[in-house]
Amino acid sequence: MGLLDQPHRPLRRRSLFAAALAGVAGSVVSGRGARAAVETADSPSAEGGVPTPVVTGTVVDGLQVPWGVAPLPGGGALVGERDTARLLQVDTDGAIHEVGRVPGVEPDGEGGLLGLATSPHFASDHHVFAYYSTPRDNRIARLSFRGGRLDGPSPIVTGIPHASFHNGGRIVFGPDEMLYVASGDATVGDRAQDLGSLGGKILRMTPAGNPAPGNPFRDSLIYSMGHRNVEGLAFDSRGRLWASEFGEDTWDELNLIRAGGNYGWPDVEGRGDNPDYINPAAQWRPAEASPSGIAIVNDVIYLANLRGERVWQVPIRGDHVGTPRRYLTGGYGRLRSIQPVGEGSLWVTTSNRDGRGEPRAGDDRILHIALRR
Repeated sequence: MGLLDQPHRPLRRRSLFAAALAGVAGSVVSGRGARAAVETADSPSAEGGVPTPVVTGTVVDGLQVPWGVAPLPGGGALVGERDTARLLQVDTDGAIHEVGRVPGVEPDGEGGLLGLATSPHFASDHHVFAYYSTPRDNRIARLSFRGGRLDGPSPIVTGIPHASFHNGGRIVFGPDEMLYVASGDATVGDRAQDLGSLGGKILRMTPAGNPAPGNPFRDSLIYSMGHRNVEGLAFDSRGRLWASEFGEDTWDELNLIRAGGNYGWPDVEGRGDNPDYINPAAQWRPAEASPSGIAIVNDVIYLANLRGERVWQVPIRGDHVGTPRRYLTGGYGRLRSIQPVGEGSLWVTTSNRDGRGEPRAGDDRILHIALRR
């Protein structure tokens, strides 16, 4: 089935404008169990060499719940809207073109058109991968983006549990050119501990949707388990996978993912004392976080947060993390996705039109963040 034929037509464009940086002091519990103070956003970085993220303007506004952001080799990115299933090409100068809608997407609560990723060989194969909800399941499909339009989708994995909430949805290619996929427990916690279910897991697969060579569970897509709702995946300079995870009522998590690792849900939320489960590298109260997308630049992690309405900056220190610091607190509302774009900069999407935010004039938007030293 092909995408609806739509012209490569320009939509509204917004020029960059200066914006203020906001931050408030607070606290967080690190993965080593120590209580660590969080510096105010306008003070010097607590650790040498860690840059300060500064909003320099809006790339584009007038969007409707932008969720997936997939950088394109020539600059800019493909951006998907969760509820409309529109796919947009957004250029670095803010020019935006609608290139189609993904058929079969069924928006429902937190479901819809979610994660996007471009193939490691996009310049030759022109493949784009999407994670989306249908009336029956969540699935991953391959599309072709060529000549300013998309064709597809061709499903490669189906049957991921689906519900109005906890759909996961982030996808990313690793340094090994395998596709990593975050799924949620779809509101049934026991799925996270069930190796017969794809829910509550991080999956690893070939671009054809087959279990990747070396996966820890034989003939299975499952890479790690015991997750409630992961919406952020990113790799550091050592090729290690990090994930952000929504807790229930007590702790949200940042995890360093190990092949075959069990992260404890629903038996434990946040840090625990069961040696069968891997403790998070960092954790926050949901009011301070509710993390969705994450990005890693020069081994510094940046988490976009929904309920917390901020960006957490977390430097990686070996197998642990340094002092987290928060930025942009309350200045832009709910923040959903965060993606490196170009040298020393990030794009961050707002999510104020997702049914839980308070939309402001121009929402939703993509913010441009410069990483300044």
